[in-house]
Amino acid sequence: MKKFYILFLCTLLIPEMAKAQTTDLCRGKYFTEAQGAAFLSAHVPTDLKSWKSRAEKIRAQIKSGMELTELPPRPKSQAVIHSKRVMEGYTVENVYFESLPGVFVTGNLYRPTLEENSYAGILCPHGHDGKAEGRLREQTQVRCANLAKMGAVVFTWDMLGYGDSKQCSHDIKKSLKLQTINSVRALDFLMEQSGVDANRIGITGESGGGTQSFLLAALDPRIKVSIPCVMISAHFFGGCNCESGMPIHKKGDTYQTNNVEIAALTAPRPMIMISDGADWTSNTPLVEYPFMQKIYALYRQANKLEQVHLAKDVHDYGPNKRMAMYPFVAKHLGLHLSRIQDAAGNFQESKTLLSAQELAAYNTLFPIPTHARMGDASISALLE
Repeated sequence: MKKFYILFLCTLLIPEMAKAQTTDLCRGKYFTEAQGAAFLSAHVPTDLKSWKSRAEKIRAQIKSGMELTELPPRPKSQAVIHSKRVMEGYTVENVYFESLPGVFVTGNLYRPTLEENSYAGILCPHGHDGKAEGRLREQTQVRCANLAKMGAVVFTWDMLGYGDSKQCSHDIKKSLKLQTINSVRALDFLMEQSGVDANRIGITGESGGGTQSFLLAALDPRIKVSIPCVMISAHFFGGCNCESGMPIHKKGDTYQTNNVEIAALTAPRPMIMISDGADWTSNTPLVEYPFMQKIYALYRQANKLEQVHLAKDVHDYGPNKRMAMYPFVAKHLGLHLSRIQDAAGNFQESKTLLSAQELAAYNTLFPIPTHARMGDASISALLE
């Protein structure tokens, strides 16, 4: 009887085990920390030619896995920008525009009040914070405001299901595909703003916004500076559909990558890796950063890669992380660091926060367009 019971269990478990082993999705802590480190050690390229060949395979699988070998046509409708508020050193406006027919990106545009011949442009995606907060969170508003004061035109937008982006839930099956399309269209929108210099475009976000940061930099050469905060990990692949819900990391038994290699596709463009001691980036100084150094060294551009590890910090885009980011973007995007410093050189951040109502993309004067698609089924059908 015992032997029969064991055989019966095997008939139930073996198909599930096989299914788990053959899936091409790499979710969450797909590797152990030791496996992640070993993977990187086994994939250190010997020369620039071999890395460029590897990089093309990685980039091709990202596009194939996302079903974005070709981007869908950009809608011809115009962005709506409204409700301008003048703050100390910057302005804030509310925005929505179409990324696919009937699908809208919602966010806020921050601009400097001081006029210049040209401006840097910076995208600021947010992470998986509370859905009632997202881009409205203090750390996002403060970051955007201070970058604008420094001389950048800054755009931050909602993840699916967050803030004003309520046309579908965040966990639709192909959210990675749609959020990547939204990122590309956010970049299009930013670069069309008056005075924005196409050679000074950056992106920085934390957590899931960090994933969006290194993915867009990997796919779009218009990004000149990338700052993925508290996200690049050798063993953690992102735990959400919008990060790892489509097969961008693996293809059968013949191909495997991880987020460190994907982030390395930014090379030789400037990047600073900001990590902390409380999450999956805790090993960055010993594992992820040394690998990235080797990639940048192949291009003889080691000076364009930096790393700040905050061992006592947590998983966020808090003050210490922002203080590490400001000098880097000032250096590589030509921003004015002195505008947020006192006479002693200490950072003085603007922390005037606006309410969700004040930052709303939609209101009674600017309602969501009547042709907007609504519901998970409708949005998902469009992505097929």
